[in-house]
Amino acid sequence: MEKFTKITEQPSLYDSLEKKSVHELLTDINHEDQKVALVVEKAIPQIEALVEHIVPRMKRGGRVFYMGAGTSGRLGVLDASELPPTFGVPPTMFYGLIAGGDIALRNAVEKAEDDPQHGWQELEQHGIGPEDTVVGIAASGTTPYVIGALKEARAHGCLTGCVTSNPSTPMAEACEYPIEMVVGPEFVTGSSRMKSGTGQKMILNMISTSVMIQLGRVKGNRMVNMQLTNKKLVDRGTRMVMDYTQLPYDEANALLLKYGSVKKAVDAFKAQQ
Repeated sequence: MEKFTKITEQPSLYDSLEKKSVHELLTDINHEDQKVALVVEKAIPQIEALVEHIVPRMKRGGRVFYMGAGTSGRLGVLDASELPPTFGVPPTMFYGLIAGGDIALRNAVEKAEDDPQHGWQELEQHGIGPEDTVVGIAASGTTPYVIGALKEARAHGCLTGCVTSNPSTPMAEACEYPIEMVVGPEFVTGSSRMKSGTGQKMILNMISTSVMIQLGRVKGNRMVNMQLTNKKLVDRGTRMVMDYTQLPYDEANALLLKYGSVKKAVDAFKAQQ
């Protein structure tokens, strides 16, 4: 492929950071962060194309695998792990895989991202199949762990996409549906945990949330399938049941606890009417 410019490695637009006051640092970081949402907005057509292909595969039993290293890998694990409690889906629908394994969530694992075979080996351990989707996440777009997995996944008939902060990268070339959000040089030169990480989090939110809504896990604008993992969520769920059934609080609460989710409680109530 033709050479590409690593915008993620270009010098910051700011200098002499150590001489700035706290207020100046925070103001400048915030100024840079404000650019991220506008860049993500420009990437909506690319995000849409990927989501439109993910949904029918998931309706047939397919899964989504996020793959990344460092910050990118952590964000994939974060998004995948939040879906079961939010939407009441099994943890097997979205997986987050990070180079170096779970220990890399807290500690950097030396050279873990440099092995182009290991990513695919991990996918094979999860029984990867042609209905599954692999989404690579790498600000640079050059991470061997991710690129190797994408190439093999694509060759085996999986749907493939990626999220990168550089245009025309090797990672984008390796997949069918690249998402390029070029946020520009980081406030601290090369620190892709900043704007790139923020943009990645926004895009993963958009992908997973839109998929869950398309799969019927939201009613109106409410998380009717959320797991009741604490008192706050039980109270929220009870009030949802009250709205849908017009039952008093205590009866709605009892119904919710009996059936375990807002949707199941409301469906049971309607079936008895």
